Amino acid sequence: MKEYLLASDFDQTLSFNDSGHVLSEMLGIGGFAERTAGLSNIQLVQQGGELAYLLLHDPEYRRVRRSDLIAVGRQIRLKEHLGVLSRLLDGVDGHRFEFYVISAAPEEVIISALEGIVPADHIFGTRFRYAQSGEIESIVRVPAGYGKVVALEEIRQRLPVSWDRVVYVGDGSSDVHVMLNVNRLGGLTIAVSENRYLTPIAKRTILSEDGLSIMVPILEEIAGWDAMRIRALFAVHGFVLQDWDKIRTDSLTIRGLAARDLTLSPQAVA
Repeated sequence: MKEYLLASDFDQTLSFNDSGHVLSEMLGIGGFAERTAGLSNIQLVQQGGELAYLLLHDPEYRRVRRSDLIAVGRQIRLKEHLGVLSRLLDGVDGHRFEFYVISAAPEEVIISALEGIVPADHIFGTRFRYAQSGEIESIVRVPAGYGKVVALEEIRQRLPVSWDRVVYVGDGSSDVHVMLNVNRLGGLTIAVSENRYLTPIAKRTILSEDGLSIMVPILEEIAGWDAMRIRALFAVHGFVLQDWDKIRTDSLTIRGLAARDLTLSPQAVA
């Protein structure tokens, strides 16, 4: 039995919603996107860690309590069929996958959202220290940017598995550090969005609203299965791969040169 570590981001990877947006809407706090964009522009915090910073320092977010974060988790809209993912993973003969979630979203949000799907001890989110009043007092950890690399290494050592037995799934710029690290050491990286910084790095990109979609690159790249066998596994569990298009996309920007830049003769181009 080959042991593997499958780690995934949470916001917009396993879910359709961003935790910060849902929290802001629930509490009636406006301008979340503008505040996070401002923090990102001045590079004050690691990308992905903006919500944690706001919860600790922004006056409007200081009123957030643990119960609010748990309530937000219950409002997060998850991708389809995540509860079936572990069953499909168990159906890969000769391979065993330990599924963990590593995200900068508050830990209470993720645990609440994934209750009954992922055990709480398999979730590494932003962890806060609370005062007796219930107010957030300080931050214990924020798995954002390079922090995700640290969290992944902690889990990997605990299992233990080698780096070539690591699969990481993410959607945004905060996943760049961890994907570069996993690629360098022989693991498999999967992007689930068309983020311009992430897709050139990820070994595979898959776009779907279904959480089971990440099984396809895992089965192809790790188990070496062909399309017929992959479809058969889905069918056994009651699913049909209705549309499966393999697309390579080149993104180009072309501009005209100023007259002073036209220094090459047609002969030189030839």
